[in-house]
Amino acid sequence: MKIYTKTGDKGETSLFTGQRVPKNDPFMDALGTVDECNCSIGVAVSLLPNDQKFEEVKRQLRQIQHALFDLGAALATPRTRAADSKIEKTRFDYDGIEQLEKWIDAMEEHLPALHTFILPGGHPSGAMLHLARSICRRSERLVIPLNKHTDVSDNVLMYLNRLSDYLFVLSRYVNYLNQNPEILWEHHKH
Repeated sequence: MKIYTKTGDKGETSLFTGQRVPKNDPFMDALGTVDECNCSIGVAVSLLPNDQKFEEVKRQLRQIQHALFDLGAALATPRTRAADSKIEKTRFDYDGIEQLEKWIDAMEEHLPALHTFILPGGHPSGAMLHLARSICRRSERLVIPLNKHTDVSDNVLMYLNRLSDYLFVLSRYVNYLNQNPEILWEHHKH
């Protein structure tokens, strides 16, 4: 199979429904941003130290990367335009959201409480997880109007919301494991 199909040379692509849409269609904007989030998570994984204490973090992030492909399939199948069989095939379920919550709770047991904002940064993997969080938030903002028109299930929106929370806590946790202190935000005074 060749990587290039030439079917997108005029600025269009296909949804899972088969419908051709412009590459800047709101669904494609959301899909592209979810892909960008997934890529940034991949960079974060590559930056994690080769140390046994990060193996569980790597496993979780790989599981999330797979889930983001499933989430993308749901985005590529607008519910108001797709056959029931395609909607069922790309359904995005709730159990991933509960798993994120469990992981967040487990990490927070090790972290000091926050009383102010922190600056994104720390270890390169922690800094990349902060970037992934901000990209995830952008994905969420792009999905909101699609969800309001019932083209995307509530689970997609909830997963992105919880994933951004998870990525924030994970960035703190990775910095904690790497012994990189957090830099607390200080109000800039002129």
